[in-house]
Amino acid sequence: MQKFLVLYHAPAEAMQSMSTATQEEKEAGMAAWMGWKERAGDAVIDFGSPLMPGEITGADGNFSPEMNEITGYSIMQANSADELKGMLADHPHLGWWEGCKVEVKPCIPM
Repeated sequence: MQKFLVLYHAPAEAMQSMSTATQEEKEAGMAAWMGWKERAGDAVIDFGSPLMPGEITGADGNFSPEMNEITGYSIMQANSADELKGMLADHPHLGWWEGCKVEVKPCIPM
């Protein structure tokens, strides 16, 4: 089995909407994610967690706010990238907000 890092991208507006979501909306969203996780089964190695905006630095060592829209991650495994893509086809993140995306990065053994 090959490991993959799955990154969840969302526009800033989507993250801001979380602060005003009702308890029922939050529970419905979590139920959709848990249903997907159950369907994916053992392919989910690490369900991951939401990520808040962070900071980024270069060789100069100065940190500044990062500007990307990565809002979460999971670590998964599959026999192939195509198999993994099939598991992500109905991921609830993709229907959460216009512009949400899922990125797949193969993890190369060292």
